[in-house]
Amino acid sequence: MRHNKKFNHLGRTHSHRAAMLSNMATSLILHKRITTTLPKAKALRVYVEPLITKAKEDSTASRRVVFSYLQDKFAIKELFGTVAQKVGDRPGGYTRIIKLGKRANDDADMAFIELVDFDENMAKTEAKKTRTRRSRKSAPKAEAAPVAETAPAEEVVAETPAAEAPAKTEE
Repeated sequence: MRHNKKFNHLGRTHSHRAAMLSNMATSLILHKRITTTLPKAKALRVYVEPLITKAKEDSTASRRVVFSYLQDKFAIKELFGTVAQKVGDRPGGYTRIIKLGKRANDDADMAFIELVDFDENMAKTEAKKTRTRRSRKSAPKAEAAPVAETAPAEEVVAETPAAEAPAKTEE
């Protein structure tokens, strides 16, 4: 029975699942973004976020604990170097999962998982969102009035000679 076993087994044995998540976590740390299926991305988020939290404290003990999960010294160096430096002030939520749709051959839900602080495109859009946007209703009426007064005057001047010119040519 599966009572109170809440994590996704992903159709694999424990050793296979542990190796797969370790490899995916290493790839995520080294490449900052990977594309995978949605259930694997959700399982990877649960696997990698405690490791990133552990990497905030750069001690021998925390390096050994993280190395027992990842088994890759280049990933450990990257995690405790650049990744830990960028997420040092963040209280959690180090990864972002974005759904991509269905895979063509087997209709599996695809997603990419990325480290939040390393996506420059999302950082630019978040910076743009901080600016407030004003509607026309809230614009001051003093600015709108001169624009309305000058535009019809120009139109009238432009329309008067054009209206007279066709009348003369018809006669």
